[in-house]
Amino acid sequence: MNFAILGAGAWGTAFAVHLSRRGHTVTLAPRRFEQALALASGRENADYLPGVSLPPSLQLGHELAPVLMEADIVLLACPSLALRETCGRLHAGLGAAKPKLVLSLAKGLETGTHLRPSEVIAAVLPDLTAGALTGPSHAEEVARGQPTAMVLAVAGAEGILAAAQAALSGPAMRIYTTDDVAGAEIGGCLKNVYAIAAGCCDGLRLGDNARAALLTRALAEMVRVGTALGARAETFYGLSGFGDLVATCHGAWSRNREFGQKLGEGRAVAELLAGRKTVVEGHRATGAFAELCAARGIDAPILGEMRRVLYEGKKPAAALAALMGRELKRE
Repeated sequence: MNFAILGAGAWGTAFAVHLSRRGHTVTLAPRRFEQALALASGRENADYLPGVSLPPSLQLGHELAPVLMEADIVLLACPSLALRETCGRLHAGLGAAKPKLVLSLAKGLETGTHLRPSEVIAAVLPDLTAGALTGPSHAEEVARGQPTAMVLAVAGAEGILAAAQAALSGPAMRIYTTDDVAGAEIGGCLKNVYAIAAGCCDGLRLGDNARAALLTRALAEMVRVGTALGARAETFYGLSGFGDLVATCHGAWSRNREFGQKLGEGRAVAELLAGRKTVVEGHRATGAFAELCAARGIDAPILGEMRRVLYEGKKPAAALAALMGRELKRE
């Protein structure tokens, strides 16, 4: 297949390397012309994925019209806060081209609208089939060909779904499919919130008991929030829910977990956000989901305490005390 990947951070680059290794025609399109030149000359993404060589077959582009001309599938590898703008650039560059599928790799809600990534794509590009590719996946491991399993979440795309699943899969990548796009995307967003909470546990040196209890109750909360927002409960027990939650809450590479750990060690939110090259999706997701839960009367105590930590200056230790002191009940 012919793939176009818009966005050349760690994740976009890793997936470009994976697809090139599978023998597909792949064009990676950085947003900045200077980055495209650097990647083309150095054949390495030194800023976001150092140490991984770009395959000779991987093409680099910047102007989207030629990049999209023959693309079967477009992957949008940008943070959620840049997704609408990226979709606008995609729309402007399409011309007569019509990809069979546009997939988001983002894991966050749009600020203000609270739309999921596929909903943002559908709003800007209503004539194209939108979906998400999500699950427990560390970019460097994917780029190095280490075993990974993910979920391709698309509704109403029977004509392309099986072909896309086969094209994305390989000896080191197993792709499952689901039509519960809401569940797959909500799980991918919420796990970042709970990864920050898990990091706070690490920073406070609370031990394995606390981490296990947090992850267990976080999964229960994820199911409760997700089903109230229209997703299916069983989706959250799969790769895009439980799987991504475990990986992000335990992985030493996890930006959200590391962010939470530094909070637990006493660093300030503003200090940790200032001057970052990479996005902590869980920070924005916490605010967005807290607003959704408040508006719809959804009980989400962990999410609520994380909002107070991230937006009201509450100390992580005080948030833990509030959670431990809640009214006792049956599991």
